[in-house]
Amino acid sequence: MEEVKEAVIKFTKDRDWDQFHSPANLAKSIVIESGELLECFQWDENFDKQKVCEELADVVNYAILLADKLNVKIEGIVMAKLKENSKKYPIDKSKGNSKKYTELQNEQQRNPLDQTKNLRRT
Repeated sequence: MEEVKEAVIKFTKDRDWDQFHSPANLAKSIVIESGELLECFQWDENFDKQKVCEELADVVNYAILLADKLNVKIEGIVMAKLKENSKKYPIDKSKGNSKKYTELQNEQQRNPLDQTKNLRRT
């Protein structure tokens, strides 16, 4: 990953484009390129893999540049987010389930079996 990061940053610096790369502009560019990626799938599941890879590379390039601009390590922020998500999406509640973590929590709170456990006399 470090080699890719260095190549993306060098490409930008060689062209003196860093002057245009504020965090806000880079975030906007990620969204714009993500829209172009999504466009590859607009009407059906038949897509041009080469075009998808090109658009995906654009999204990744801008993400690398934004991380660099914010002076954060991609590996570090991804690992931190995975740790956070593992708490929100424990395997026993989320495996095979596409619901958002807030729905998983609400589902557990509404589950009558779980509620009756708290009402039992011991």
